[in-house]
Amino acid sequence: MRQIASVFVLAAVLASPFANGQQSNAVGNAVEAANRWLALADTGDGAATWDEAAPSFRTVVPKTAWPKALKQARQPLGAVMSRKLSSSELKHSLPGAPDGQYVVIQYDTQFEHKAHAVETVIPMLDQGGSWKVSGYFVR
Repeated sequence: MRQIASVFVLAAVLASPFANGQQSNAVGNAVEAANRWLALADTGDGAATWDEAAPSFRTVVPKTAWPKALKQARQPLGAVMSRKLSSSELKHSLPGAPDGQYVVIQYDTQFEHKAHAVETVIPMLDQGGSWKVSGYFVR
């Protein structure tokens, strides 16, 4: 019995770096997707951000409505002066969303007309294995 327990402990110890590596890789890929999406948002290209968003995002927000909503949210803030990644956390469930793989990413952002803002970008892993933004908030 003691040998079986030792085998399980050893297996867990050996698998831990692999799991951490996979988690780190997933978070890194999600951050890259968020950065690409934010670059489009920074130029005010609402149509492109909608096209690059997760299917769940596109289902909730009509393509014709999103560019206006993005403009209303971002235009008063002005241009992005700086943006720094402050946190990223892998989640498997979020309130009001189906279970899946999400990364909640927060950036400390300085806009032209708002010195201290927090941008939250939430990419999700889609069925094709790509990270796509499913949520975006600025506060």
